[in-house]
Amino acid sequence: MVVTAWNNGAHSRNGSGYGFKVSPADRDEFFKKEWQSIILEIPGEPAVEEINIDPALFWGETPRELHSTAVGRWLRHNGLAPWAMGNPPRFILEPVEGNRFKVMKSTRKESRF
Repeated sequence: MVVTAWNNGAHSRNGSGYGFKVSPADRDEFFKKEWQSIILEIPGEPAVEEINIDPALFWGETPRELHSTAVGRWLRHNGLAPWAMGNPPRFILEPVEGNRFKVMKSTRKESRF
């Protein structure tokens, strides 16, 4: 699935306020409502990152973000954040098993948002 980097507008150097935005179609296809968190394998990071899911927000109409300071630090460390207004980078979240996903840089332009 293709996801878009997300920021709350603060672009904090410590990585807070960042994450990934998931389309409703991908959320419905790849996520389960009973999951309280997901596990991300992030390129170049030695450990996996567990991201809590706020059911009221994630399963509502908007927003559909997965918030993570670790994702924000990774984006900033790799020069992927901050980005030009209206042009956030896109990534692929590849399902691995259960609630575990692998993050990969996307070269695709299309979006399901």
